[in-house]
Amino acid sequence: MKPLVFLFGCLLASGLGPHVDGAVFASEYELLRKLPPAIIAQLSPGHPDSQGFIGFHQRQGQWFEAGMQRGGCWMLIGAVVAGDEKGADEAWTSIEATFARQIDDGGFLSNPKPEATHPPTLPERVETAFFYLQELGHAILVLQASPMEPHFHARIANLRPKMRRACAFIQSGYDGIIRKAGHTANRMFIAAKAFGLCGVILDDPGLKASSKKLVAVALAKRDAEGVFVENGGRDSSYNAVSILMARVLALHLPDPELDAALVRTMVWERTRILPTGEVQVGGNTRTGVGKEVFMGQPKNVNYREVAFALCYHGMVHDDPGAIALAEKVLAWPGRGKP
Repeated sequence: MKPLVFLFGCLLASGLGPHVDGAVFASEYELLRKLPPAIIAQLSPGHPDSQGFIGFHQRQGQWFEAGMQRGGCWMLIGAVVAGDEKGADEAWTSIEATFARQIDDGGFLSNPKPEATHPPTLPERVETAFFYLQELGHAILVLQASPMEPHFHARIANLRPKMRRACAFIQSGYDGIIRKAGHTANRMFIAAKAFGLCGVILDDPGLKASSKKLVAVALAKRDAEGVFVENGGRDSSYNAVSILMARVLALHLPDPELDAALVRTMVWERTRILPTGEVQVGGNTRTGVGKEVFMGQPKNVNYREVAFALCYHGMVHDDPGAIALAEKVLAWPGRGKP
């Protein structure tokens, strides 16, 4: 597979496009367009229902929190990359449904989840907001770089003030992010991605600065071999989530130190994936071994995010083997739900 790169210096002087290790990409949209068709087809995990709900909201027929809507942003990315305008319009309804539940403080309506024993706290509301905003920012950046931008231009412009309010909300809870989720590197990267990508869209130096600080916290959460620490140890699923979240962030806010860390931890991640595409879970601290439960179910490996961590790594570093392995991960018949 030909890498989607321009020679160093061709665009670097102009500041155009994300770049890693001296390679400059026209855009993340163009990067994703170079993926194999079978992988592009996996970008969109379903369709919103008539209420604009996706995932758990769709299955339950009711609203819980903004973070559960983030799959709609991947639906938008998938439709945009596939050139499916109708699908992109459908995916946008999930964004409209989410912001229809934005409340006075800039955050989103949060209802107790089925297993909850108390109403959502402020740190929990901040967390679900940044879980949503990180993928929203991602989707908007891909959309803006695509031929569909004119079709969505007015909608994006109308969304910006609402995004700014939502970002002010998570910024107001910045200190609580580390207190609540500082034991997990992946959540530091998820929060950093929310601040950073929204900071790019809104041209907000304060958001970008908060992103950089969170990246520094996450980079400090590595063991001696450079693997990201989750609850005191290694986890083959969450390490891949860290790689994916940080890699997307680094495409838009380049960071050589972060890129070097991602290359190093990907070495370990690939030792945990069999040639069949099965992700090994022995020794995991969080997933696949019954140590954590979410919504009444034990947490399993998120095969989709493992696969896309491999894809982004392979595209950025011109590694066809990583992309071939990603196809096997997506096709592995025994994969469970995340």
